[in-house]
Amino acid sequence: MFEAANIRDWIGLPVVDDTEDKIGTLESIYYDTATSDPAFAAVTTGMPGFQKLLFVPLVGATVAPKHLRAAFSKKLAKDSPTIPTDGELEASTEPVLYEHYGLQYQTGSGGERRLGRR
Repeated sequence: MFEAANIRDWIGLPVVDDTEDKIGTLESIYYDTATSDPAFAAVTTGMPGFQKLLFVPLVGATVAPKHLRAAFSKKLAKDSPTIPTDGELEASTEPVLYEHYGLQYQTGSGGERRLGRR
């Protein structure tokens, strides 16, 4: 396992938890708008036709040739805030998302959003 030079190369591959239990499939990356560092993985989960996106922090994540390994449990990830697969992460959900994982949330100096999808 190693840190990814370009985490976007893993889009479409499985995301597993710290015990290698599959959480879902990596759909996109949300970046910290202040630092441009990858911050959260948007992960597709659920049955076809009933899928949703949940968010898993990339802090402590590592990659293998065939999956992304998150540093958080599948249960914690499954209980995180979700959006429809064609939805957008609302600004009001960002603090809730950080709090869910016990991470510190702070807006930009002008109150701007912390996360942006690229």
